Amino acid sequence: MASLICTLQDHQDDVNWCSFSAALFATCSGDKTLRVYSALDFSELPFSPLTGHGYGVHCCCFSACGQFLVSCSTDATTVVWSTGTGDIEAVLEHPGRSPVRICALSPDSAHLVSGASDGTLALWDFPSKRLRRTGGVSDTTMVACSFSPCGQIFATGSTYGDLRLWDLDLNQLHAEKNAHDLGVSCCAFAPSILSGGQLVQFRLASCGQDSHLKIWAVNKFSSGAFKMQLLHTLTAQAAPVLCCSFSSDGQLLVSGSVDKSVTIYDANNAVLLHKLNHHERYVTACCFSSTSPLIATGSMDKSVHIWRLEDGAGRRGGKSFPEDSAQTQNEGSAPAGRTRLLVADWSEADVSAWLQEEGLAGLVDTFRANNMDGAELLRLTKETLASELGVESVGLRGKLLRKLEELKGELLGSGTPDEFLCPITRELMREPVIAADGYSYEREAIEGWIHTKNRSSPMTNLPLLTTLLTPNHTLKMAISRWKSSQ
Repeated sequence: MASLICTLQDHQDDVNWCSFSAALFATCSGDKTLRVYSALDFSELPFSPLTGHGYGVHCCCFSACGQFLVSCSTDATTVVWSTGTGDIEAVLEHPGRSPVRICALSPDSAHLVSGASDGTLALWDFPSKRLRRTGGVSDTTMVACSFSPCGQIFATGSTYGDLRLWDLDLNQLHAEKNAHDLGVSCCAFAPSILSGGQLVQFRLASCGQDSHLKIWAVNKFSSGAFKMQLLHTLTAQAAPVLCCSFSSDGQLLVSGSVDKSVTIYDANNAVLLHKLNHHERYVTACCFSSTSPLIATGSMDKSVHIWRLEDGAGRRGGKSFPEDSAQTQNEGSAPAGRTRLLVADWSEADVSAWLQEEGLAGLVDTFRANNMDGAELLRLTKETLASELGVESVGLRGKLLRKLEELKGELLGSGTPDEFLCPITRELMREPVIAADGYSYEREAIEGWIHTKNRSSPMTNLPLLTTLLTPNHTLKMAISRWKSSQ
């Protein structure tokens, strides 16, 4: 479910782009301004609006740390703003003084690309704000650009209808001509990297004047060659699709269209989840928050809508169970609510009742004294039983561990979807994150793995290209919905 929680109506002209950082939210418009808001309550910051462009502002994006905001304009400049003060840090003039239609920062904010109406590209060293390379394609307008999650390549789209891949020397790696009939309008890389054998794969979404939203596999081979493969063509919108964006975990894809609609898809399965119709004119901008289940959409109706994706779970710490559940039962019998809960959600009373049922009543006082709930129970090892809980009896420790393994086995055999289980611990994930190998893990488990296994993938045994972990909000919501149904 997607619910509208806020509408911003501060711009005086079309909203052309919107972008989140961890703490801020920015929009830009044909009215020559950018507006900056708190991402917590969407109150506008004191120094907003930002004025400095001479013509309409087409695009804006935050640096990785959120310290800077970058914007580009028909005035042929790309401007770098301080998000602390709203002051201009640098004005980058595009070579040839052509109107700049698109700008994008690499994930590490080392590089900035700007694309212009004459088809030129400018690659800037962002820390020094110096021009490194120029290139591009003649007789077209660059309107789309996105960096891959590794930051070593980027994709561009133009009004000619092509998608092209470039390296940081502006060498063209691949050209997918006629990707969209009548022209590309936007493109966006998913944040995950899939690797295995001799292949590294990225996912790229693109949309265009043909009313299609497409998902591509971008394959890099060990030889250094690149190839693009069309995976899905999504046709839920009846008019040109103007914008698209992946969620921070790569599981969801949002798009906006001339038909005034916003669509939200399951990006992996190409399934339409929601279609929203609250804007009065073309939807020109869309993006996900990286820290919360929020989507922003901007329109030619001069408004920006903020949507919250609901996970359907109960309000009690993400758990869903009735008020007469485990915490309100007598400890001497099996609580009626416990059978409907996953072990990780058991209360201390549930754990005590389970110990008694399994003939381990002698451990009840020890577990109570140490506030052992279900999550702590699942983490128990032979070492923690002896050193932290002081269980000296070898036989008692052995019996408890055997019963605990049986309990975990029951969890696996109870119909728990395998994708909800961490590949490392084989336990239900509570804080799933996506690693550079494209797989999801429990955060604590993969962080420990990376620390001790020299950055190899637990699934492929190949080196992880980065140790960056991205919260998998979509999987977390799916797990929450599944738990509430049990």
